[in-house]
Amino acid sequence: MNIPSYVLAKAKEAREGARSLAKASSGKKNAALVRMADGIQKRAKELMKENAKDIAFAQKKGLSKAMIDRLTLNSKRIAEMAAGLREVAALPDPVGEVIRMRQRPNGMSVGRMRVPIGVIGIIYESRPNVTADATSLCLKAGNAVVLRGGSEAIHSNRALVKILRDAAKAEGIAEGAITFIDIADREAIMELLKLEGIVDLIIPRGGEGLIRAVTENSRIPVLKHYKGVCHVFVDRDADLAMASDICFNAKVQRPGTCNAMETMLVDKKIAKSFLPGIAARFAKAGVAMKGCPDTRKIVPGTEAVKEEDFHIEYNDLVLNIKIVKDIDEAMDHIAAYSSSHTDTIVTNDYAKGMRFIREVDSSAVMINASTRLNDGFQFGLGAEIGISTDKIHARGPMGLEELTCTKFIVLGTGQLRE
Repeated sequence: MNIPSYVLAKAKEAREGARSLAKASSGKKNAALVRMADGIQKRAKELMKENAKDIAFAQKKGLSKAMIDRLTLNSKRIAEMAAGLREVAALPDPVGEVIRMRQRPNGMSVGRMRVPIGVIGIIYESRPNVTADATSLCLKAGNAVVLRGGSEAIHSNRALVKILRDAAKAEGIAEGAITFIDIADREAIMELLKLEGIVDLIIPRGGEGLIRAVTENSRIPVLKHYKGVCHVFVDRDADLAMASDICFNAKVQRPGTCNAMETMLVDKKIAKSFLPGIAARFAKAGVAMKGCPDTRKIVPGTEAVKEEDFHIEYNDLVLNIKIVKDIDEAMDHIAAYSSSHTDTIVTNDYAKGMRFIREVDSSAVMINASTRLNDGFQFGLGAEIGISTDKIHARGPMGLEELTCTKFIVLGTGQLRE
């Protein structure tokens, strides 16, 4: 197979699909999404059968438990994919929305209209649900999508894309609107990244190595986050029972995600009363804890944390713990080590909560809530396409509005430039 020619043909197919999709009505797009949801649920057994092939391959290859968890499709996750498609169908269509219309002194009106970006390439690892999420959001926002999943999920993704394309075609949407690069060779990624002028945006989803490789080689703009080094700071004025629940959820509920807590910061004023209880909960859940010297005095047997550990996204049941003297030291630590993804303070002190929100520079900053809640679905955006830590165009969970751009529109009555 000639990989450059194959990838170019797929991208051109998507370009034609984007032109057609940009003119599709909201009703047509919504009907296609609902049909996709129905198809996924009706063919759930087929999906799980194909997914089992991928899981067997991943186990043989020796992938981590976290990676296999991301790869796995079960009845619950298939139902969640279908629900995500239906929720996106129910959301307002951003395409064509006119915002910021103002009248100028010469009488003309100037505003902005939301329009599709065009062709979006999604490069991702493991999670087959990304196939459905990316398709639903791109389609609703009027964008064609070029999907390139990892080799470890090739059977799952083939089956999903077939369902999604069949549903789109049945509703009269060009098949090129959902394009899948059906080869595992990494050369395909490098070829896709060269297609400036055909593909408008690249969104990588996966480990830091993948995202850095994409960013370094792309001629196309890239929206990304490199890793999720997330923090929870337990302030001296926290409700300790609430803090325990938040920290436990942030680390244990699903540790293989980018919004899981990697470092817990604890105010020294409450460390002796808080740490023994939460450490016992973590130990019972199988969390391996690494602590600063003060932490190790309070929780005997804790492994010593090293400075380089604070930069690590574990994606596993491993946690750094550091005792800090106050909120200022906590925020200094976050400024030094955070990946600007998600950071939380647990406190009943309003002023400190507001300081934390203002001064911590991350895509989502929270008071009294688990970091696991930084998610498009949880934020009411419908299924998200990813979480961006960039500061240009989009930041945080990327939903429908973030997958559009704007163009200026002018309504005149014969105005001329003097």
